[in-house]
Amino acid sequence: MQDNERGGSTATEKITGSMKAHRLSFPSVWAKRMGFGGLIPFVLLALGVWLADPAYRAFTGLALLGYGAVITTFLGAIHWGLVMRAGAPPSLAVLAWGVSPSLVAWVALLLGPVTGLWVVAGLLWACYAADRVLYPRFQVQGWLPMRWTLTVVASASCLLGALGLMR
Repeated sequence: MQDNERGGSTATEKITGSMKAHRLSFPSVWAKRMGFGGLIPFVLLALGVWLADPAYRAFTGLALLGYGAVITTFLGAIHWGLVMRAGAPPSLAVLAWGVSPSLVAWVALLLGPVTGLWVVAGLLWACYAADRVLYPRFQVQGWLPMRWTLTVVASASCLLGALGLMR
């Protein structure tokens, strides 16, 4: 009787499953396109703070802050998805971290555009630092190079936006 008839998996199924898991640990072409496309509002709004008519500068800064807050909420939520995908008992620490960026982003919104953008820029780096620790545990460390680039551009946009509002 073969392994799969006894409820086990064949060598081919194990290799196929391993290849699929390996593929999932790196961003697909579409994930890269969408990730980098998500930088467009950061860059355009940061430029808008510097180039917009002074009457629209505050609104543009607020729009940048709002977008940054939404993105950091998304970055935290990814960890809930990783826990769900793992199929193991959830780690309270990972789940708690998953909601923390949302709470900090909410406070950043209450602080106003200048201070809030500084907070969001720092929060983006805190999310990246957490991902450097947690992604390898979930075998998705192949996403870290893309996350690095996204964090650099998004946080720089927030800081440039804050500086533009302070002038």
